[in-house]
Amino acid sequence: MIIQIVKFQSDLGREEVLKVARERASMFRAISGLLQKYYVQPEKPGHYAGVYIWDSVESLREFRASELAATIPQAYHVAEPPEIEVYEVVFTLREDEVGLI
Repeated sequence: MIIQIVKFQSDLGREEVLKVARERASMFRAISGLLQKYYVQPEKPGHYAGVYIWDSVESLREFRASELAATIPQAYHVAEPPEIEVYEVVFTLREDEVGLI
């Protein structure tokens, strides 16, 4: 399992960011290998992040090469290049309760 965190600053307000996320949710639900995506906001105004849970690094690579991935900066009016971190999950505390629906 792979966790990808994409942090970005948006020129949109919070409600506009949520509207875009809701409008695009069905496209993300259709992605093969994407087990879950969390939309989060740190305490810093105008900053957001997407936390993706992937079944494999191959699924992540396929997504990165997709048209949907390419449209993220424009859809969210990203102010500067996002910060992207990728982690391999090596252990889970609760394997049956990780929220991977």
